[in-house]
Amino acid sequence: MRWNSLFDDLEAQFSAERALASESEIAERAKVELAGIEVGDRLRGAVGAAIKVLLVDGIVLRGELGHVGSEWLVLTEGARQWLIPLASVISYQGLGRLSLKPLTRTRQSLGIASALRALSRDRAELVIHLTVRTGDGHKLRGVIDRVGRDYFDLAAVLNGEARRVGNVAEVVTVPFGSIAAICSDGGLGLQGGGY
Repeated sequence: MRWNSLFDDLEAQFSAERALASESEIAERAKVELAGIEVGDRLRGAVGAAIKVLLVDGIVLRGELGHVGSEWLVLTEGARQWLIPLASVISYQGLGRLSLKPLTRTRQSLGIASALRALSRDRAELVIHLTVRTGDGHKLRGVIDRVGRDYFDLAAVLNGEARRVGNVAEVVTVPFGSIAAICSDGGLGLQGGGY
C-alpha cells in the first residue's frame, strides 16, 4: 500500500516535469516564431483595417490600409490616398496580431521605386511631404517625371495645371530617404492594385 502511494507520487512528479518541459518548449517556439515576424507581415495582416500612422515629420494619418509593398504602404483617408515609405513611420496603431507573409516573391520585391514608377506613369499631381522642413515648408507639389534607383524628379507645376513643358516651373530631384509621405490630390493617382 505504501509502495502504491510512492509510485503514484513518482508518476505525478514525472508527469508534472513533462508538462513543464512541454510548456517551456512551446513558449520557446513561440518566441522564435515571433522573432521572425516583420512589420510588413503585420501590415499585410491588417489590410482593410482602419489604422493610425505617426510619421517622422509629425504628421498623424488615419485611414484604411489598402496595399503593402516591401518598403511602403498605401493608406486611404477619405478621397485622398497616401503612399508612405515604411522607413518614415515612427509608429502604427490598430494593426492587430494577425501577420501574413507575402503571397508571391514578385509582391515581396515591389520596392518604393516600383510604386513611384506607377505614379509617374499615371501623371497625377501629387503632394510630396518631406522628412525635414525646407525653406518652403515640408511639401512639394508636382508630377513625377522620372524615377531613378534612389531618387525621383518632380516637375513642379502651377496648382491645377496639367504637366506640359510650358507649365513646369522647376524640376526638383528628391532622394527616396527624404520622403515622409506622398499624397494624391483628392484621391487621384494611387488607386487600384497595380503596384
